[in-house]
Amino acid sequence: MDINQAQEPDYESVKIDYVGFVDPYAVEGMVILKSDNGKEFHMRAFSGEVAKHISSFGDDPSGESAPSIYKMIEDICEENELVLVKVKIYESGEVLRANLYFTGKKDLVLRNYRASDAMALAAYYNIPILVRKSLLKESMEAET
Repeated sequence: MDINQAQEPDYESVKIDYVGFVDPYAVEGMVILKSDNGKEFHMRAFSGEVAKHISSFGDDPSGESAPSIYKMIEDICEENELVLVKVKIYESGEVLRANLYFTGKKDLVLRNYRASDAMALAAYYNIPILVRKSLLKESMEAET
């Protein structure tokens, strides 16, 4: 697979529109991803800690407060002259997975990783997030 290939027609570029928690104790995180045409994907059932990190990356663009695992990946990439350029999120059975695309001295695709970790890395590096179009739905308002 060529890392510079054209965007696949069954994927849509999205932005993180909202980061929050499902429960009042901030144990379960959620994000709302939104495409340019207004369609959304609500991603949940991941650690509230990851949601906190995703939020903090937007607050601290320098990345100085990055948690150790994200800093570790950054150091590995720097040492190997690699740059994370995009993540793709898709369903794999009952769970969400992601492929991470790196380029630099050589191209590297890491496949089938946790989508929440890939989302956090995308927020950390401010890179494109691609979601399979079948996951995107029309925007919904919560009923009160």
